[in-house]
Amino acid sequence: MATPDRFSLPQLGTTSRKPDWLKVRLPHGDGYERVRDIVRSTQLATVCEEARCPNIAECWSGGTATVMLMGEVCTRACRFCHVKVGAPPPLDPHEPENLARAVKELQLKYIVVTSVNRDDRPDGGASHFAAAITALKRESPTTTVEVLIPDFQGVEASLNVVAEAAPHVVAHNVETVERLTPKVRDRRAGYRQSLRVLEHLKARPQNMYTKTSVMLGLGETDAELEQTFRELREVGVDVLTLGQYLQPSQYHLRVERFVTPAQFDTYQAMAERFGFLYVASGPLVRSSYRAAEFFMRGLMEKKRTALAEVTT
Repeated sequence: MATPDRFSLPQLGTTSRKPDWLKVRLPHGDGYERVRDIVRSTQLATVCEEARCPNIAECWSGGTATVMLMGEVCTRACRFCHVKVGAPPPLDPHEPENLARAVKELQLKYIVVTSVNRDDRPDGGASHFAAAITALKRESPTTTVEVLIPDFQGVEASLNVVAEAAPHVVAHNVETVERLTPKVRDRRAGYRQSLRVLEHLKARPQNMYTKTSVMLGLGETDAELEQTFRELREVGVDVLTLGQYLQPSQYHLRVERFVTPAQFDTYQAMAERFGFLYVASGPLVRSSYRAAEFFMRGLMEKKRTALAEVTT
C-alpha cells in the first residue's frame, strides 16, 4: 500500500505489488492548485482526476489538461478500462460551448479532448467532437487542440466530420498488439480497424498530426511490439506513447508483468528506429502525456510562425 504522502494509483489486486518506480508523490504547487480550483468551479470533467492520473501535477502546472465529452457511461466494455458501461444519457448540447469557456478561463496552452464510446449515436458522437473543436478554436485560438477519439466503428463519414473541424492533433489508441486485442478490447473494436482509422485521418487534406498509445504488461512479446511499431508507421502515425498497464480493479485484466524503466528505454529506441516524430516511453506515460504534448505544441508554434511569415 502507498504511504500517505504518495499519489494513489489504481489498485492492482491481491497478488500484484507495485514496484517503486510506479509510486509518485501527491500533486501540489501553485499552478496545479489554480487549475484544480477552476476545474471544480466550472464542473469540468477531466480524465486527469477521474482516472487518477499520476502525471496530473506535471500537466496542470504546465498548462495542459485532458477533458472528457459525452458523459461518463460507455457503450463498450473493454477489459482494461474502469469507465462505467451501460446506456448513456442524452448529449448535453451546451457542452461544447461550456468547455470552450472553461478552457479560455483556464488559459490552457494544450487541451486534450476525449470521450467514452457512444455507439448509440448515429455518428458515434463525431459531430459533438466537431462542435467542441470549433468552439475551442474560436474562444481560445492560441490553445493547441488534440482530440483522442473512438473508432466510430470505422465509418469514414464520421471520421471526416472530426477531421474537417481541423484539430491540431488527432489521436486514436490501438491499446495493445493484434494478438491480444480480442482479449483486451471490446469485440466491436479491432486492431486492423484502428489502423485503418489512423491511416484515413493521416490522409485527410487537413494535414493533422496523428498519435496513438500502446499499454505494456498485458502479455505482449518484443516481436509483437516491433511489428506493431512498424505497422503504425506504415499508416503514418507521427507520435507514439508507451506506458505500463495497471489493473483498475480485481475484475479487470491482470498485470502480466511490470516493465522496468530500462526496458521502456529499450522499447523507445526500438520504436524510434521506425521514424516516429516523437516517442514517449515510460512506466507512468499515458496517452495524454505532458512531454509528448510539449513536443506537439512546439511543432504547432513552428507552423504558426511559418504561416505568419508567408502572409507578411
